[in-house]
Formats: sequence, structure tokens, C-alpha cells
Amino acid sequence: MVDLKVNLGGLQLKNPVTTASGTFGFGTEFADFFDLSLLGGIFVKGITLKNREGNDYPRMAETASGMLNAVGLQNKGIDYFIDSIYPEIKHYNTEIIPNVNGSTVEEYIEVTEKINEVEGINAIELNISCPNVKEGGMAFGVSCPSAIAVTEAVRECFDGTLIVKLSPNVTDITEIAKGVEGAGADAVSLVNTFLGMAIDAQTRKPLLSTITGGLSGPAIKPIALRMVWQVFNAVKIPVSGMGGIMNATDAIEFMLAGATSIQIGTANFIDPQVSVKVIEGIENYCKDNGFDSVTDLVGALEV
Repeated sequence: MVDLKVNLGGLQLKNPVTTASGTFGFGTEFADFFDLSLLGGIFVKGITLKNREGNDYPRMAETASGMLNAVGLQNKGIDYFIDSIYPEIKHYNTEIIPNVNGSTVEEYIEVTEKINEVEGINAIELNISCPNVKEGGMAFGVSCPSAIAVTEAVRECFDGTLIVKLSPNVTDITEIAKGVEGAGADAVSLVNTFLGMAIDAQTRKPLLSTITGGLSGPAIKPIALRMVWQVFNAVKIPVSGMGGIMNATDAIEFMLAGATSIQIGTANFIDPQVSVKVIEGIENYCKDNGFDSVTDLVGALEV
């Protein structure tokens, strides 16, 4: 038997396969397709302090090898999540990991403080790709000082595993990773979507109401893989890798590059059962290649 358990910054996962925030809802949407308890964890849809309607439609667009989205963090707020959603998903035998968002450091703190009081939530994913309204809308994650500031603030009010989700829309992602590591992050997750756009040549209009949006899917995999490898070699904390993972081979490549665990995103829209297939594929790869533990794959790239 292959030991599939991994430790993500103190968070024990039964296997390294998790679902990426924004691509799996709150989990219940996929419960008819497979037993959610098979997953290592579920990074749930982004949560904000108050209700958000999200951006105007259209806010999703297909491209040749990926997907653009500009949903805008549509959700009903942290109180609704705690009172109405979490009671419906907490019974699953997997880690439920809220994705925390805010427009100010104070909002991040308020959301985190509420989550910290919820029994059974052992980790959060701090999304620092949100626009910092006090800094003119620049995302927290593209500036090392602001990334450090929000990470330090949230670290002070959260007792569990703090996973900071990094934006790839930066000059040097290792600088941000080292910054949040020093600020108290237990792990980092990367990469979030790349900024892109799509145009309808017939109407001469953008396909998204926001003009630009986040690109995900197979197109970003080579760049995401490179960034995971760079960050793995730059920090001592674990990495949760994502970006165009469509099958078990993709997931294994991310682990070889240094990811302790992986997140499946866009592929969920194509095959709702893809996560289970990836778990099986990783286990079979380990058996076929003589690995007794999946952790032996992490950073095993031969260069």
C-alpha cells in the first residue's frame, strides 16, 4: 500500500489532491458525482465580509486552451457561510478550507476572526490577489510590503494553518513567497490566475464585462510549474501547487517540481470526477515506480 498522507504546514491531508477555490463551489455542487470524503481537502469558494453580487455578466469566456473568469467573488458573506453553508458540508471526512478575501486589512481580519471561532476548520487560504482599496486598487499580492502586512495581521488572529495564495502577476514570485513566509505563513498556494482578455472580432467588443479577467486551464501550466519549482527552492514552508492540472500526470509533475499537495481547478468544469481519477493515478504511479509514500515525490525532480 502507498501512503498518500501529506502534511501541508501542519494540516494533515489524507492525500495530496484538493480542489481549487472558485472551481468547486462549496462542495455540495459536486456531491452527486462522488464521495467528497475521498478528497484531501476542499478549498471552498471565496468568502468576503459582506454579501457581494460579483461583476456584471458576461463574466466567463472560453479561450483555445483555457478559461477566463471575472466572477468578482460573488458570495453571501462570512456569516451566511458559517450559519447556512458550513453545517451542510462539515460532516464530510475531508478538510474544509475557506478562501478568505478582503478589500482592506481590517476586512481580512474580521473574516478570519469569525472563522477562527468555528469548530472543525483547521486552515484558511488567504487570497492576497484582492484589490487593496486603500492603495488605489493594487492587489495585496503584487507588493511585498502589502503581502507581508496582511499576512502578519491575519496570522495574529488565526490559530490554524495559514496558507497564503500567491498571485503570478508579479515580477518575482519568490520575493513575495519569502515575504509571507517571514510574516508567519505556514504554507503557500500558487498560482492564482494570470491576467488576460478576450475580444469578439465581429462586434469589436471584449468578451468580459470587466474587459480583463483571470486565465486558468492548460495554457498556464508550464508557467505555473516553473513558479512552483522556483518557490519550492526559495522557501522552507510547503507549497500547494495549481495551474492547469488536468490529469494525474500533471499533478505528479507539480509534485516533482516541489508541491506537497495540488489543487484541481478548471478541470472540474470538464470532468466532475477528475479529482478521484487523479488520486488513483498518483497512487498507481507510486506503485509502478517503487514509491512507498507520496511524499517521496515532492521535489524529486532530477536536474
